[in-house]
Amino acid sequence: MLFVSKFNKYFCFKYGTMKNKIADIRKDYKRASMSFEDLKSNPIDQFNIWFNNALSLDVMEVNAMVLSTVSKEGIPSGRVVLLKNIDYSGFTFYTNYNSSKGLDMKFNPNVSVTFFWPELEQQIRIIGTVMKLDAESSDIYFNSRPKGSQIAASASNQSTLIDDRSVLENEVNRLEKLYKNKDIPRPDHWGGYLLSPSKIEFWQGRASRLHDRCLYELHGEGWKMNRLAP
Repeated sequence: MLFVSKFNKYFCFKYGTMKNKIADIRKDYKRASMSFEDLKSNPIDQFNIWFNNALSLDVMEVNAMVLSTVSKEGIPSGRVVLLKNIDYSGFTFYTNYNSSKGLDMKFNPNVSVTFFWPELEQQIRIIGTVMKLDAESSDIYFNSRPKGSQIAASASNQSTLIDDRSVLENEVNRLEKLYKNKDIPRPDHWGGYLLSPSKIEFWQGRASRLHDRCLYELHGEGWKMNRLAP
């Protein structure tokens, strides 16, 4: 304990100004409010309204979402993936089935995704379960990707250890030569997932941290809306 105390004093003496700057970071949200009377009864319709508005206002990486999974050891993990489709069945994204997130979802299909658009002071959280898309759907999307992205999906054993970047670059070069004048087949280890939501929360930043929050919960085939405390 004495050692820790001395270390803390040393740390605060040397880095105290940085620590104080972090503690002082804050932003008061005053851009908009969220009226429950104006919200759609179906959260997918409401998501599309917010998403299209963000798209029209050129929000950076509007389709970027943090995908959170839990491993078989019970360890949570989050990373950014890209939304590629949205309809009444759910939210679609693509990745490597053998990646750490793919293995997590194989063991535990319960996931969440989070969108945050700071330009609009808005956040959307979605909780649900995932299932793999059928091969045909994954083929269609894979074939629509730029050739470089197709090569990357084939070349990378995502989340595995490699000695250095040259391992990846050499494999890319090999595949570029192999498929120079050919179509690139979708690798078996890569494809899509559909996230079927059971809860969707819309968050609108407000002044003094008194944010507006609406939670949609799926009950049978219908959605129930409730206001949450900020």
